[in-house]
Amino acid sequence: MKEKGHLISRIEPGSIAEEMEIEAGDRLLEINGQAVEDVFDYQYLTQDDYVEVLVAKPSGEEWLLEIDKDYEEDLGIVFENGLMDDYRSCSNKCIFCFIDQMPPGMRPTLYFKDDDSRLSFLQGNYVTLTNMSEKDVERIIKYHMSPINISFQTTNPELRCRMLHNRFAGEALKKVDRFYEAGIEMNGQIVLCKGFNDGEELERSIRDLTRYLPHLKSVSVVPVGLSKYRDGLEPLEPFNKEDAQAVIRQIRRWQEKIYPEYGLHFVHASDEWYVLAEEELPPEETYDGYLQLENGVGMLRLMMEEFEDAMSRLAVSGTDEPEARKDRILSGVYSCVTGQISWPYIRRMADRITERFPGIRILVYPIRNDFFGERITVTGLLTGQDILAQLEGKELGDMLMLPENLLRSGEHVLLDDITVEEIAGTLQVPTDIVKSSGYDFVDAFVRKKE
Repeated sequence: MKEKGHLISRIEPGSIAEEMEIEAGDRLLEINGQAVEDVFDYQYLTQDDYVEVLVAKPSGEEWLLEIDKDYEEDLGIVFENGLMDDYRSCSNKCIFCFIDQMPPGMRPTLYFKDDDSRLSFLQGNYVTLTNMSEKDVERIIKYHMSPINISFQTTNPELRCRMLHNRFAGEALKKVDRFYEAGIEMNGQIVLCKGFNDGEELERSIRDLTRYLPHLKSVSVVPVGLSKYRDGLEPLEPFNKEDAQAVIRQIRRWQEKIYPEYGLHFVHASDEWYVLAEEELPPEETYDGYLQLENGVGMLRLMMEEFEDAMSRLAVSGTDEPEARKDRILSGVYSCVTGQISWPYIRRMADRITERFPGIRILVYPIRNDFFGERITVTGLLTGQDILAQLEGKELGDMLMLPENLLRSGEHVLLDDITVEEIAGTLQVPTDIVKSSGYDFVDAFVRKKE
């Protein structure tokens, strides 16, 4: 029999919950006399400056706590299930779905397709709206939860039904009208598939989506990721250099049209288009504050801007002066790995560091994705087995730097369950983890000794 309420796994130190002696192992039963269905209810019901919280202790004793706090101040409760409910799986069979292109034998969680609107607010996930009930729509409007991230693909209802393999996919777009009328902030995504929603269809989609300005803040256009595991799936062709150049021109034309009126560039090409087109990345100001980093829009530009700032700060602080060198790691040979899309930029940063600090040598190895196929070029989808195979026999220096986005959140485990420790042991080289910012890249090689 399922226990009532929501299990509390942790209490934030110094929080209201700790002060009220709520503990891990307690169960949240009600807030203000109402049962809490999920995180939507919890966040809405706890935002007032006075709340009544009913918790059950492991002994079965129930405590009713009266709490005075600042408006929207968090209670500091962390639940065993962050969603506070079961996760909803996707009911579509999208022609571009990457999960359908996964090989067999990987850990089960990698095959779960989510299409849960609540994860849009919690984790920034993009949702198709096809799995969103009328109750969900009403609660989003009632609680005025923003932003919601929407996976549009196309505004052509018939084409959307075909691309998502869901006969209700076109009708689901009407929910966007309701969010717009309620003033709900939104971001959008278009996964571009050659011969389907590109060209004139992309033109139509961008034109239609401009109707939702200014509440729809941004729309990213990303190329479909094509792994080598597509047997039995819709045949899709990869984009080439000329295609990428055409997409960039199309997006720039719309940006030039929209910006004067709204002060937003609105529609953005992901970094892959610029690498494929062999064009320079746009300047920082065209990204409108980097609203679409999770879709690979502006990640490389932001990294380069952070890197330049970090390098300029080193000069100001005198780190590259001889008398400061004794307190810094300014010598040695290091190696690092990256996906092929970011390799030119990582190489450029490494060269700048070695020019400034001649005692440092940095070997940058672009890893070809043999596991998923060479068309997958992002760093986050590299596997331990590809890294091991391609670094075997290579000069790795005093330490191998591995980017953090290779790893499962909070763990030292890669996609194929190979661990960082296994990589270090097999290659016989110490390893370190580098976060994804340009500041962290500089700090990985030029930092105070501990």
